[in-house]
Amino acid sequence: MKLYTYFRSSAAYRVRIALNLKGIGYESVPVHLVKNGGEQRQQAYRAVNPSALVPSLQDGDLTLTQSLAIIEYLDETHPDVPLLPADAAGRARVRAISQMIACDIHPIDNLRVLRYLVQKLGVSEDDKNEWYRHWVREGFAGLEAHLARDKETGRYCHGETPTMADCVLVPQVFNAQRLDVDMSPYPTIARIHGACMELNAFQDAHPSKQPDAE
Repeated sequence: MKLYTYFRSSAAYRVRIALNLKGIGYESVPVHLVKNGGEQRQQAYRAVNPSALVPSLQDGDLTLTQSLAIIEYLDETHPDVPLLPADAAGRARVRAISQMIACDIHPIDNLRVLRYLVQKLGVSEDDKNEWYRHWVREGFAGLEAHLARDKETGRYCHGETPTMADCVLVPQVFNAQRLDVDMSPYPTIARIHGACMELNAFQDAHPSKQPDAE
């Protein structure tokens, strides 16, 4: 397998965790999202992913995009170390937690949105960062309430083993910490993040461990 990735991309980070949890070897192909006007915009990469986003995963002749779709593909084709529960209700819950982050928080704070705020709308760097923190706090408040309330929450987002939800949670916490978001209002999120980071699969997927880390 070949993973087109950027060390600080949340979406690519999710897939790296999933691959590590399943013990699947892969070749990392860095795509720098800032240098040279953004290598994801160049024709060579658009031939891989016309949307000009990372990650993309190539498995033989198959090219997959969108991190959650990639993780579900990995779960179906490599069922050992499952990342989705066996029951329909459990799968729905894990998908919902994943989408709370991947759909409700991440797109608003994505690099291209932040760049538009600064370059097109003239937002200051401080205001851009506060925009980021605001939407993380909004999203984390709801997520914390779900995780703290639900009996299905265990050591991890769902039960006692990591799932796709944890693959999505950890990169968002990394981003929050990088932008100095106060995590004290979200003790359940912080606890689950700490449990995940005890595992080699999560540690090895960390941006600082990637070949293109800066």
